[in-house]
Amino acid sequence: MTDSRRSLDPIEQLSAHDAAARVEDGAVLLDVRTPAEWSAGHAPQARWIPLDEIEARAGELDPSVSVVAVCKLGGRSQSAADYLSSRGFHVANLVGGMTAWAEAGLTIEDDDGAAGTVL
Repeated sequence: MTDSRRSLDPIEQLSAHDAAARVEDGAVLLDVRTPAEWSAGHAPQARWIPLDEIEARAGELDPSVSVVAVCKLGGRSQSAADYLSSRGFHVANLVGGMTAWAEAGLTIEDDDGAAGTVL
């Protein structure tokens, strides 16, 4: 599949448990929320690149590794997923975002490693 074709494909939408399984299989969980949201609580294994920095920092990601984008509810991460897909990344969006992650009982921690919350 060429990069131009990949950008035309719909972005795969994952539940929190499916996203967690994908991350366990080696995908990067890319959190695109704001600094305050990230500090309050994030998945321990997440990589953080705020949405407003995604274009400038996409080169920090390995295009050979799948990405699962996440935000609070799924809208901003969809934008990040669309952008990354257009650049040749295999990317999925976590439907419901960190809110769904928390509701699924998956781990959320703050910057100090203590139990975190979703803002």
